[in-house]
Amino acid sequence: MVVIGGGIAGVSVAHHLLQGDPDLDVVLLEMEAMLAHHTTGRSAALLLENLGTPSMRILSSASLDHLRHTPDDLVDAPLLAHRPVLHVGTVEQDASVDQMLAEGIGSATTPTVEVGIDEAMRLFPPLRRERVYRALVEPDSADIDVGALHQSFVRGFRRAGGRIATSTRVDAAAPDGKGWRLDTTDGPMGADVVVNCAGAWGDQVAATAGVSPVGLQPFRRTAFMVDGPGLDTAGWAFVGDIGHQWYLRDDGSQMLCSLAEENPSEPCDPKPEELDVALAIDRVNEATTLGIRSVNSAWVGLRTFAPDRSMVIGPDPDHPTFVWCVGQGGTGIQTSAGAGRLTADLALGGHPSAVFAGLVLDEVRPGRFRGRQ
Repeated sequence: MVVIGGGIAGVSVAHHLLQGDPDLDVVLLEMEAMLAHHTTGRSAALLLENLGTPSMRILSSASLDHLRHTPDDLVDAPLLAHRPVLHVGTVEQDASVDQMLAEGIGSATTPTVEVGIDEAMRLFPPLRRERVYRALVEPDSADIDVGALHQSFVRGFRRAGGRIATSTRVDAAAPDGKGWRLDTTDGPMGADVVVNCAGAWGDQVAATAGVSPVGLQPFRRTAFMVDGPGLDTAGWAFVGDIGHQWYLRDDGSQMLCSLAEENPSEPCDPKPEELDVALAIDRVNEATTLGIRSVNSAWVGLRTFAPDRSMVIGPDPDHPTFVWCVGQGGTGIQTSAGAGRLTADLALGGHPSAVFAGLVLDEVRPGRFRGRQ
């Protein structure tokens, strides 16, 4: 088998394929010189179960065991560090607060709760009190060590005998009667099954194989680091505007800030734009007393969505040996273990594991965009 893409999706799928069948010959191909060069390596991820579509939430729940109880031989330290997530809204955003509360209050593991303004100020003291009309908290959320999570899958994959080839781009793929013949920058390669975990490039990879696209759309998201307030920030929440206009959290002696924008983009290696950073600073300064004047560093990541914003997982209906795992949107890190396991289950011709109880497969299968499943 060949897995295309060395971000969090690709390494998780590769790891779970060999967990499902240790006798497989699996090679992971990455076009860049290093793994996780694009979105994965630029993510400041949270475990936030009440995020995304219903199917994404089930995939997040299916990832909890790996996140909370990672095998000791795959990590050097825990992957999670508790951090509540605080959503704040102005009086004009009252209806948005009600909607978020309704969507998150029924969660069995991490229910969303409404808190008073005093509690919101305790969780993030630099907020401007006069702007906070209502506040919601996800009390059981956590920071995810993205690099360590990615490495946990890499370790598991390599220890099971998997192979990784970096600086190897797939330029063309075609069925050859036994599976697939791939033309790569490192020479020809054969595979019985191809798994497409190419993120923003997912439709492009499909095109090289003559497989119809699923309509992936990457969106830019800008983030940057600024000097912190010079206070002890231990225990501060991750805080964001209920309307997704900005968010920020402390990061050691600095603060990580984001415009939280979704601007369409082509698959690329995006760079920050000064106007986006300036707009984010204006919004954060309007909502807090941080008084940001300068930026220490800035970057942009791509968050890629399918048309209905649910992930695309499983064999292509027209080419069953071409398997998709794309369209993670903003949930790719926290769903990675579940998405990798589900992809492996389906790629190996089996049924979803019991951990996916409640998942409607038709909500993630690629055939839904062609009127077939």
